[in-house]
Amino acid sequence: MVTREDDEPAAAPTPALAVAAVARRLGVAPATLRTWDRRYGLGPSEHSAGAHRRYSATDVERLLIMRRLTLDGVAPSESARIALATDVVAEPGTSSQDAAPTTPTAVVDAALAGDVARCSRLLTLDGHPDVVLWWTGLVEPVLLALARRTVVDPPGVDATFAVHAGVLSALRDRPVTLGAGRRPVVLVLVAAREARPLVAHVLAGALAAQGVDARIVGGPVGPHHAVELTAMTRARAVVTLGERVDVDLEVVDRLAREQPDLPQFVMVPDRAAGAVPLGRSVHRARTFTGLLHEVLAVATASVDG
Repeated sequence: MVTREDDEPAAAPTPALAVAAVARRLGVAPATLRTWDRRYGLGPSEHSAGAHRRYSATDVERLLIMRRLTLDGVAPSESARIALATDVVAEPGTSSQDAAPTTPTAVVDAALAGDVARCSRLLTLDGHPDVVLWWTGLVEPVLLALARRTVVDPPGVDATFAVHAGVLSALRDRPVTLGAGRRPVVLVLVAAREARPLVAHVLAGALAAQGVDARIVGGPVGPHHAVELTAMTRARAVVTLGERVDVDLEVVDRLAREQPDLPQFVMVPDRAAGAVPLGRSVHRARTFTGLLHEVLAVATASVDG
């Protein structure tokens, strides 16, 4: 056993990895790693006589930054510059796989295998204090990558379902700190005859993290029922989400007429923008981040006022 001078056991050194192992970890070809080494200096730093150079845990951390940035559309040269400039320190005594942040590629691999349990572990919010960054930087790239793939699954395997299950598990397990007093209520509705989108849960989770009592309304909700719900819950704002081009926004129109002072926010595809009954109290949001900020501003202003 290796010991320090104070006789305490020293942490076991992290095993260095060969190029093939790192390539599997990142989901890239070994040739890509060699290119990154040759062009940008993102290569293995450990070397012993008579052996191939190997990647340390810190090397892998930098490569994961490089991989994540390139997946987000950043140019390879700029991604490499950022990765090299980032102060990366791997925890001693842990493997590079355990210490490394989750990448969209790792989640996609688990999803394609139908591994719901692994998707849940990879998508945990424990290491992501910001729900918005978790959604836009990890989950959305995963869903986009899956949407671009054509797969032939055996019975019981559904990659998208595995991701949805992991996301719901992460949001369900995330603790919500309740402040003193009554929290402002925001209702999240789904357009008529549409399935509840995953983003409804993410929006509610992000609002809850900011002290808002966000409630997702399930089941069919007609115009009259929607008016009753807003009155019963004393909602500060209503969000309606739709994904169809022929989206049905009759509920939004009815609420605008009967409760003209109730702020409403609608997020639908660009091709359905014409269906949104815009007005003094009805606003269309084009992005998740924009929607969240607008709803928060209204909800918190209502409470402060």
